[in-house]
Amino acid sequence: MPRTQQVRFGSASGLALDGRLHIPDGGSATAYALFAHCFTCSKDSVAASRISRALGERGIAVLRFDFTGLGGSDGDFGNTDFSSNIADLISAADFLRKEYLAPELLIGHSLGGAAVLAAAAQIPEANAVATIGAPADPAHVKHLFAGGTQIVDSDGFEVVLGGRQFHISQQFMDDIETHRLADVVAGLRKAILIMHAPGDSTVPIANAQVLFEAARHPKSFISLDNADHLISKKADAAYVAEAIGGWAGRYISLAVPEVVTAAADIEADAVIVEDTPDGKFTQRVRAGRHTLAADETLAVGGEDTGLSPYDFLLAGLGSCTSMTIRMYADRKAIPLSGVKVRLRHDKIHAEDCERCETESGRVDHIVREITLQGSLSGDQRERLLEIADRCPVHRTLTSEVHIETKLVG
Repeated sequence: MPRTQQVRFGSASGLALDGRLHIPDGGSATAYALFAHCFTCSKDSVAASRISRALGERGIAVLRFDFTGLGGSDGDFGNTDFSSNIADLISAADFLRKEYLAPELLIGHSLGGAAVLAAAAQIPEANAVATIGAPADPAHVKHLFAGGTQIVDSDGFEVVLGGRQFHISQQFMDDIETHRLADVVAGLRKAILIMHAPGDSTVPIANAQVLFEAARHPKSFISLDNADHLISKKADAAYVAEAIGGWAGRYISLAVPEVVTAAADIEADAVIVEDTPDGKFTQRVRAGRHTLAADETLAVGGEDTGLSPYDFLLAGLGSCTSMTIRMYADRKAIPLSGVKVRLRHDKIHAEDCERCETESGRVDHIVREITLQGSLSGDQRERLLEIADRCPVHRTLTSEVHIETKLVG
C-alpha cells in the first residue's frame, strides 16, 4: 500500500497550494504523475484519492492537489479561471521536478482533463496524458450554472452547485471562451488516452469523440460503461486506475517494482497501525512484510478504501476457522475439497441470547456459517464442525482477554 504525505508548494501568483503525494510502498517510484481534479471538486474527491492510491500500488507516485481557492489551497476561487488552473498545474509540475522527478504522466478528471491537455505542451517531460470525462471545450461548464441557484452581482454571479456556493466571475466566463482544445490537442506530440462513460449526462460522450478525432496517434479510447461522471463507485475508480497504469506503461518509465519492506520497519511479533491523511478514518496496517488498508464505510463517514475494524475481526476468525478445519481434515485423511466461512456481526439484546451470562444490555453476536465441500459422511461433517470451535482465534474471543495499553511517545 502506498504511503501518502502532505505537501505544499507555491503557485505562480505566490499562493500556497495544498496537495497529497502518493508514494509507492518502499519509497521507490518508477515514475511520477500529476492528477487534476474536476470543476469545483478538490484533491480529496473519491476519484482523485482512489485512482491516485491505486496507481501508487503500481509503482507510480501521484501528486493530487487543490487548485487555487479550493480545498486546502490558499486564495479565492472567485478570482480564478481556466488559465489559472493551467498555471497551477505547471507550478505543481515545477514542484515535482525540483523536489522529486518531473511528471511523465498527466491525468485530468472532467474540467481537470481539459486543463491537463492545455498544460501538457508546457510540461516537456510529460509523455502521456489521460483524461476522464473531459469536455472538448472548457466553455462546456457553463451549462452547469443553468441548473444551480444563481444570484447575479456586479462582477459575475453566485451559483450553488452540489449544495455549495461558488462565486463565478465575469473574468472566468470570458477566459473559458478563449480556450479551444481541439487545436491544442491536434498539436500535441504526446500519447493520449481518452476515457469516457457513454451515459455521462454531465459531459456527454460526444466530447470524447471530438477530442479523439482531433488527437494524433498514439491515441486510445476506453469506454467507462456505466460509470457516473464523478467516478464515485470504488470498482469504477479501480478500473480507471488499472487501465491508465497498463496503458501508461508503454510511454513512461514504468516497471512495477517488487514490493520490499525495509527490515527496520518489520516487526515479526507485532501489528502496526498508523493513520494516513487520505481520509477521515483511513489507516495503514502492517503485519510483518504485509501491508493492508483499514477504513470505515461511507455510511459512517469513511471512504470505504479498506476493511473496517470489525471486518478485520471477522476475517481473523474466519481465516483461523478455515485453516483449523483444513489442518484437521488433512491430518485425519478426511476428503475435504473446500471450506467456505461466512460471518456476520451485530449487537443483540442480552435477553435474546440463550448462551450468554450477561442478562441485561446488549452483547456482541457473531454468526458463523460454514460450508464444507467434498464427499463427506454425516459424522465427518459433525466432527469438522466441532473442530471449528477449537480454532485459536475462536478460543481467544470466547475466553477472558486482558488488553494492556501503554503510551510510548
